[in-house]
Amino acid sequence: MSALTPASTPRSTPASLRLPIAPGLLLPSAFLVLLALAVAAPALLTGADPLAADPLSALAPPGAGHWFGSDHLGRDVLSRVVHGARHSISIGVAATVLAVTSGVLLGLTAGLSPKWLDEALARAFDVLSTLPELLLALLVVAITGPGTGNVIFAIAVAQIPNYARVIRAQTFVVRHSGYVEQAVTFGRPRLAITAGHVLPNVLGPIPVLATIGLGQAVIASSGLSFLGMGPQPPAAEWGAMLSEARNYLRVAWWEALFPGLAITLTVVCLTVVGRRLQRRFEGRTP
Repeated sequence: MSALTPASTPRSTPASLRLPIAPGLLLPSAFLVLLALAVAAPALLTGADPLAADPLSALAPPGAGHWFGSDHLGRDVLSRVVHGARHSISIGVAATVLAVTSGVLLGLTAGLSPKWLDEALARAFDVLSTLPELLLALLVVAITGPGTGNVIFAIAVAQIPNYARVIRAQTFVVRHSGYVEQAVTFGRPRLAITAGHVLPNVLGPIPVLATIGLGQAVIASSGLSFLGMGPQPPAAEWGAMLSEARNYLRVAWWEALFPGLAITLTVVCLTVVGRRLQRRFEGRTP
């Protein structure tokens, strides 16, 4: 009689074999790494000149010569999409950094100020928050004029209330905490308390908000560039590329498809990563 073999029991996956990143984040993270490479070193992804026109190859469909096809001037669409990432992402990052910095300062000011000043700032945040970000940015650009710098400033102004309101609420919680009240009792200077105790403890939600806000800033920058208020032709920028391609949709769909796809994937991937960070910050995921 043959010996009985013990039934196999399921084994837990060793910690060393577990993925360092959630499976649902693999593709978004890989795309964002590719996007960062396109911003930092586009020549590693394509060797074609994004500004080189070739009338003989105008409106060529995707193929071996032009993997994403060519536009109405014969420029390589793949090269323009890759090099366009530097303009679109740089505008979004600069606007987000400016909005975060200003929002943190205004939120701290409101949360630590006397009631009358806090109420005035809070009402201003509420009024600005009622306006769609793109509409508010468009209004600012209409006042300041077109140009990359003005677009960055306009998008930042539109996003400041989002960060300021969160920092203000966090400041209210932190300023009444035990360690802050203890520091006040010991007679520490107000500036030292703000810099050493309040500020570090109100910045927790900022990475989450900034990640999602970067996607919104990319959409806003592309929208303003589509309207001709951002980088001017022949600069390769996703929104400007869509604006140039709208007259050729019937005969060259690829000229608008790939920059539009780049915008969509960038926003989706940033939102997915941002939502994951939000869940981790709220303690809903390990």
